[in-house]
Amino acid sequence: MRDLKIPEQRHPEKARKPDNAQPKKPSWIRVKAPGGKGYAETARIMRDNKLTTVCEEAGCPNVGECWSQGHATMMIMGEVCTRACTFCNIATGKPPEALDVFEPGRVADAVAKLGLNHVVITSVDRDDIEDGGAEHFAQTIRAVRHRSPDTTIEILTPDFIRCGPEALEKVVEARPDVFNHNLETVPGLYPEVRPGARYFHSLRLLQRVKELDPSMFTKSGIMVGLGEDRQAVIQVMEDMRAADIDFLTIGQYLQPTPKHHALDRFVTPEEFTSYEKAAYGKGFLMVSATPLTRSSYHAGDDFARLREARNRKLGIA
Repeated sequence: MRDLKIPEQRHPEKARKPDNAQPKKPSWIRVKAPGGKGYAETARIMRDNKLTTVCEEAGCPNVGECWSQGHATMMIMGEVCTRACTFCNIATGKPPEALDVFEPGRVADAVAKLGLNHVVITSVDRDDIEDGGAEHFAQTIRAVRHRSPDTTIEILTPDFIRCGPEALEKVVEARPDVFNHNLETVPGLYPEVRPGARYFHSLRLLQRVKELDPSMFTKSGIMVGLGEDRQAVIQVMEDMRAADIDFLTIGQYLQPTPKHHALDRFVTPEEFTSYEKAAYGKGFLMVSATPLTRSSYHAGDDFARLREARNRKLGIA
């Protein structure tokens, strides 16, 4: 039985890789240690409902702030991912279990108990399942919608690269409010950063969402500090807008362990501001570009602003 708390068992494919240095974080990256009553209550609800969160599994730096406010990003379909992206701290390998048919109901129960106005639901990749977990995603969306009809739902999905087109169609038909799929990095770094994925497949996935449902908000994000240059980031923005993506997130890559992809550099807050200005100039409805930006960070507030931006664009008061 694997102990996923031990790095060598959590990421067996990385165990024999040489160590990469982990530079000290600059002042603008440091955050308070998690704790407090709100944090403890969120943790209790997650444990009571036997749910996994990407906040914990990916080692998110914002977990203390978000959980203290009762916000948690739920990660469905297990805690072991079938991919082995070199940036990611989620456990990798062959998932030991089939999908839990009761999980959608538990997610819906947790959303209701937390009283969320906006929920973000993500997952591991499950290449061992024929539809990549698409039906499970759809069931989870429907369960949350039934239990909490006023809660807006944002999903952060895998790429469904080994599935037929019906997999994506199942998820879109369940009508989440926001469909997010992260490109993660610039195309030139895919072979070393995201070897199990294909840049243009991910881009096409998001474009296809808009074709299936033009009213659905689409969202994608990248990390910087992996070795990309500014021109490559600007090109990703251009590619995303060509795919009609509404919302862009850009955040600093933080190296989880010495075995993960080496950190190239810490991007300054001023550079993030410059990226934000450039992205708005490309026509994105919403941009979040800061060192601590993550896909679901302040997602509820950002969704409200995203909806307002669309209404302004359409001339709706």
